[in-house]
Amino acid sequence: MNINLTLFSQALAFAIFIWFTVRFVWPPLIKAIEERQKQIAEGLAAADAGRKSLDTVAQQVAEIEKEARKKSFEIIEMHENRAKQIIADARDEAHAKAERIIAQANEEAQHEAARARETLRVEVGNLVVQGVEKILRREIDPKTHVDILNQLRKEL
Repeated sequence: MNINLTLFSQALAFAIFIWFTVRFVWPPLIKAIEERQKQIAEGLAAADAGRKSLDTVAQQVAEIEKEARKKSFEIIEMHENRAKQIIADARDEAHAKAERIIAQANEEAQHEAARARETLRVEVGNLVVQGVEKILRREIDPKTHVDILNQLRKEL
C-alpha cells in the first residue's frame, strides 16, 4: 500500500471529523457550558444577595429585640410604680381611717367621761340632800352629825 495515499486519506478523514465536530458537536457543548456558567453566576449572585438580606434581617431582628426589651422594661417599671402608688394610697387611707377611728374613740371617751361626771354629780347631790334630810329629821345632836357624816364619807 501506498503510504502517501493512506496518510492523505487519514488527514482528510481527520479534517472532516474536525469540521463535523466544530460545526455540529462543539456549538451545543459551548452553549451548555455557557448556560451552566450563567446559572452558577446567578446562583452565586443570589447567594450573595441572600447573605446580604440575611445580615439586614438579622440587624432588624436585633433592633426589634432591643426595642421589645426596652418596652418590656418600661412596662415593668410603670407597673412597679403603679404598685408603689397603690400601696402608698392604701397606707395613707389606712392612716386616715385609723386617725378617724382614734378621734372618734377619743370623742366617745370624752362624752362617756362627761356623762360619768354628770351622773356622779347628780348622785353626790342626791346623797348630800339625803344626808341633810337625815340630819334635819333627827334632832340636832353633834354625835349624830358626826355619825351621819362618817356614813356619807363611806358611801362616797
